[in-house]
Amino acid sequence: MIVKKLREQRSWSQEQLAQIAGLSLRTIQRVEAGNKASLETLKSLAAVFEVDIGKLTAEIVVIDKDSTAWQAEPWYIRWCLYGVRRRSHMLAIEYSMIVVGIVTLLTTTKPVAAAAAFLGAYINTKLLSYIDQRAYW
Repeated sequence: MIVKKLREQRSWSQEQLAQIAGLSLRTIQRVEAGNKASLETLKSLAAVFEVDIGKLTAEIVVIDKDSTAWQAEPWYIRWCLYGVRRRSHMLAIEYSMIVVGIVTLLTTTKPVAAAAAFLGAYINTKLLSYIDQRAYW
């Protein structure tokens, strides 16, 4: 999340940010984990970072494929995300695979095709989780 990036740019720990913003450490941890923040929390963080509240609530959804960290990823990770730039595209792929799996399961007698769609959705979910953990969005 953007709060973590802003904090790391200033080389602050979560504890330091909590103290400066007048918030609890747990609140900072929740916000950085992507949980919703109250308006008061957002106001405090926006004041500390000297940014608009809108910047804090904007979701970073584009992978920076020019970064050194991204280039260091294994080829198969980069290949799986070839052409994907937004997180919402990954979610759309996942939901589509689930729908295809359900429709296939209900309309055919070939459970292998449905299983393949569900497996694809599962792999997509794991890939999305991996990218989220690495904070490439």
